[in-house]
Amino acid sequence: MLIIIGVCIWGALLSPFAMAWTALAGVTGIATLGTARFMFPNVLVEPPSKFKIGPASDYPLNAVSNKWKDQFGVWIVHTDQYEGKDLIYALSTVCTHLGCTPSWLDGEQKFKCPCHGSGFYITGVNFEGPAPRPLERVGLRIAEDGMLEVDKSMKFQEEMGQWVDATSFVDGSLA
Repeated sequence: MLIIIGVCIWGALLSPFAMAWTALAGVTGIATLGTARFMFPNVLVEPPSKFKIGPASDYPLNAVSNKWKDQFGVWIVHTDQYEGKDLIYALSTVCTHLGCTPSWLDGEQKFKCPCHGSGFYITGVNFEGPAPRPLERVGLRIAEDGMLEVDKSMKFQEEMGQWVDATSFVDGSLA
């Protein structure tokens, strides 16, 4: 940078002809740097689709964990309210109406979407508002080391009968 400033001052002292060449060299240098920057792509860092969330004992019965909501976009739910079975599952934090992020209201024991008022039970099943279907589950399993592992590349929809798939939940009584 100091060299460029020195050349500019030197060019200004000599003549208008030298100043023109100095300006041309400066503009060409800036254009070259811009072109070089264009050759390096912007990198979008996305969270992994598979991640471990700890042991099943970290998730008490009839509770929703918001711990992974911001970082990975999932709630971990442990409940016995879906068909009377003790299950642990991961719900996607995307409302099935227009893709907003609902909030878990612990006092009311429901998910509530702030955008258009859709409501979902702790099971993820919709009961109010414009949401056309329940929240989606994502894959969940017990890994070899005994930790729960979420797999967001797997999606399960209740209305298509996919919630009975063994990879969409973990039996809470066994965990």
